[in-house]
Amino acid sequence: GMTELYRKVELPLPSVLYDMQKTGFLLDLKLLAELKDKYEALEDETKERIYELAGGRFNINSPKQLAAKLFDELGIPYPKRRGERSTSAEILNLVRDAHPVVAEVIRYRFITKIRSTYLEGLSKVAGADGVVHTEFHQMQTSTGRLSSSEPNLQNIPVREEEGKVLRALFIARDGHVLVSSDYSQIELRVMAHLSGDENLIAAYMSGADVHTAVACELFGTSEPTARERRIAKTVNFGIIYGMSAYGLAERLGLSTSQAKTYIDMYFSRYPRVREYLDEVVAGARDKGYAESLFGRRRVIAELKSGDYRRRSFGERAAMNMPLQSTAAYIIKIAMIRVYEALRGMRSRLILQVHDELILDCPEDEAEKAACILKREMENAVELKVPLVASVRTGKSWLDCK
Repeated sequence: GMTELYRKVELPLPSVLYDMQKTGFLLDLKLLAELKDKYEALEDETKERIYELAGGRFNINSPKQLAAKLFDELGIPYPKRRGERSTSAEILNLVRDAHPVVAEVIRYRFITKIRSTYLEGLSKVAGADGVVHTEFHQMQTSTGRLSSSEPNLQNIPVREEEGKVLRALFIARDGHVLVSSDYSQIELRVMAHLSGDENLIAAYMSGADVHTAVACELFGTSEPTARERRIAKTVNFGIIYGMSAYGLAERLGLSTSQAKTYIDMYFSRYPRVREYLDEVVAGARDKGYAESLFGRRRVIAELKSGDYRRRSFGERAAMNMPLQSTAAYIIKIAMIRVYEALRGMRSRLILQVHDELILDCPEDEAEKAACILKREMENAVELKVPLVASVRTGKSWLDCK
């Protein structure tokens, strides 16, 4: 049952990916050199501040030495009762207010990651002309999502500070602009289609912001605050990924009972979503695999495991697979359609980041290319709810946000 998917999507896609790899994405090498110097200096400054606050020098990059410094010498109470002592981001955030050195360690890790993983990494793979040619992988994920390596451009952070620093590096060629478009809440829209939940479909048909609508339900307000909308957004995506009340509580810093209340309220508003997720897990347990809207399958052997944790992982994978895989194929179809529609033009598709496509366009073609991009993305497939893609242009990737 997958022959049509192979012929219509997977077989035409390598031509698109080859063209994207060959064209590449231009880096601002001058800005890259400036940022490397800036972040090296920041790293040294932060290191010295940590030594001063901690009362001595030690290897900040050694989890063992850092744990000894924080929990033994400085007497910060370890926040968990069970398990080996860790200095993971989760643990450090839990004790962030216990001592000023903790915030500096978190900042130090942020700075070193930007410098070593991204700035140094991009310097190594950029050509003399400043162009990076990532390698796209069509066959590496279990859901059909594309992946990218050397460098992994799908891994450029979207978090405020990191995203600003790094996305400013990716620029359009001379006389060109970047045109970027991303789908609005594509996996939630796929959920509305697959579950057939009337309330979720009605929300999308009316053009409502679903995160805001869920926040109104959870908090009993007509004007949710930014924090309330953020909690609702986490609940929305947590449901998609099969997150438990405990997992949601950890993510939001709430009690498990409060997180459970939010999940129950969500399902009372969108009852078909719960029924659909239960059906998907039962179907995958019965057949041995979960399936996307387009017929792609993922075998989930963990559902038969006697181990509770492995079985729970299998259930989450079964819930998420149809949503993530369907969304992945919608954007693959959109890529093929955009590529075909751009034939004869000088505009080029240069990057896909899951729900976002980016074109590098001569300025005189940008408007036409933007119309093509929006049209092909929004009409890639027909669902019970509209696909919505917003388009932005700019000289850098950052300008397109």
